[in-house]
Parts: sequence; structure tokens; C-alpha cells
Amino acid sequence: MNSDLPPRRQFASDNYAGICPEAFAAMAEANRGHEVSYGDDTWTEKASNLIREIFETHCEVFFVFNGTAANSLSLASLCQSYHSTLCHELAHVEAAECGAPEFFANGAKLLLLPGDHGKIDPGAIERAVHRRTDIHYPKPRVLSLTQATELGTVYSLDEVRALSEAARRCDMRVHMDGARFANAVAALGVAPREMTWQAGVDVLCFGGSKNGIALGEAVVFFNRELAREFDYRCKQGGQLASKMRFLSAPWVGMLQDGAWLRYAAHGNTMARKLEAAIGRLPGVEIAHPVQTNVVFARLTDAVVQGMHQRGWKFYNHVGAEGEARLMCSWDTTAGDVEAFAADLGELAGKA
Repeated sequence: MNSDLPPRRQFASDNYAGICPEAFAAMAEANRGHEVSYGDDTWTEKASNLIREIFETHCEVFFVFNGTAANSLSLASLCQSYHSTLCHELAHVEAAECGAPEFFANGAKLLLLPGDHGKIDPGAIERAVHRRTDIHYPKPRVLSLTQATELGTVYSLDEVRALSEAARRCDMRVHMDGARFANAVAALGVAPREMTWQAGVDVLCFGGSKNGIALGEAVVFFNRELAREFDYRCKQGGQLASKMRFLSAPWVGMLQDGAWLRYAAHGNTMARKLEAAIGRLPGVEIAHPVQTNVVFARLTDAVVQGMHQRGWKFYNHVGAEGEARLMCSWDTTAGDVEAFAADLGELAGKA
């Protein structure tokens, strides 16, 4: 293998991808000369205003290093330690954040809800809230929605509204984990405002790192009252960047000309192409609807092992047992899809 060639693009995670040109150029521009520190710089102001323009409302915006911090600190701002957050049983806040949401909320409990294909069953909300109402049980205070879900599916606008309304009837706030929010917007073809504050969402964790930014997520409070002293939470949680412009400038590059949606739509298109290429192969079964930039496929152990031996990387622990997660990125090409499908087809045909 020629060591001078760039590493193969993989399907394990959209975190594998590098920085997209627009984000990289903005970061380079922010590196010219001095700027005020701790978020009082012109880049952070411009990025925040662009987010307000995209959502068409005056929201409070904070930039943090990663999604775990975004989710954990925002959930902590919505509840007290004796409260609980309702989320899907496969939600990232439950399955992949090492207890951080409970830690930053001083022990507020996560209560898990069922639902097909990663989406919360609306009826499960009131059942969970009313199952116990005594003082010995943590009081449900927040509903956390993942959009797009951990299985790559999306809640329709009607579904988001219905879930938010159910939460309001139970006196709960609504949090949205939007690590792949851009992919959901691109998939539904709706205005960001329709999926968030107009549908009852109080706070959104707007993902950037999976969409082409090096690192950094935006915490967007549509209910501005809930953002009170959130800057102190960020500082205490180690999330106040001294050189904040290097977190916020890439957002300017992504947002000002619509690159965030173009790249998300491209990732979604590559996933549909991948589904078409492998969905009819012998021994391959598509496990969930392909709506965003990921395909979940049921593969035999022998085929998985064979693909790994050929140098392909993908996860097997996100969905149910036996499901391989094949994630497309902003820079996935049709050639990448074809090469993966060719190897998979060869191995599946031998199985």
C-alpha cells in the first residue's frame, strides 16, 4: 500500500471526516492578528447573529467544545437535582455520555422511553410521568428529543409538535439533541424555526463537528429565560474557551453561504446511494428507514470480520445486536460507496 496516499474514507463515523473548506478558511481568517478573548470577539458575535438569522428569532447562543458538554450543561439548566429527564432508551445522553448529564445536573435521573427506530412513542411520555407521582420518585421535568435519532431516523414536524405538547401538558421543558440537526433539516426540507421553537423546543444543541467543523457545538436557547447564568455553567464546566473565536469562526464559514445544509444534504444522498447499493445483496438486510446520512445493515459475523480484514471500519454497538452502522460524511464520495459495496458484495456472495 502506498503510504503517500491519503487514508481511506471510512463509514464508522462522521467524526472521522476532516474540516470542510469553508470552516477551515474561516478559522484561518480568524487567525490573522489579535482578537478579544473569552467570547467577546467579533467572530463569536457574527456567528451568534447568523444562528439568530437562520432560526429567525432572537435566541441566546453559547459555543462549547463538544456535544457531551452541550447536552449535559443545557439539561442541567432545565432541571434541579431532584428532577428527571425523559429520553429514548437509545439516546446519546443515555448510551454514550458516561453519566455526564446526571453529573452536571447534580444527579437528576434519566428515565428511558421505548419507541421504534429510535423515536419516542408519544404515549410513553404520560405513562412515565404518571406512573409515580409521589415525593419518593424523581419528578419528570425535561423531555429530550434526538433529531436526527441515533438510528438516523427523523421526527416529522407533526411528531415534534405532538411530543412537545405532551411535555407541556406534563409541565416539562423540551431539549433537542441536534448533533445531526443539519441532516434532519435537509431530510425534511423545512425551515429550522419550524422544527425548533415554533414546535415547542426550548433549547437546541446544534451540532457542528459532525457536519464539517473541527470541533464545537452551539447551545441555542429559544426560551431565553432558561439561559440565565448559563455562561457560568460553561465556565464551571471547563467549556469557556479563552480563544473562543476558533470555536465560533468555523460556524461563520458554514452558515454564511449555506454550506451546513449543502454538506448535510450530500451526506444524506450518499447514504441513500449506499442503501441502494447494498440493500439487495444476499445476506444483507436494511434494519431501519434510511432518512439521513446513515445506513444500519444486518450482516453476518463472517461478513463483518471479512470487511474489517479488508480495512473497512464501522461500528456494531450503536443499534441492536447484529446491526452494522454505516455513516456517511460531508466528504463521502460515490466512489467510496461503490468500493465499500463491491467488497461487501463479494463477501456476502461467498457467505
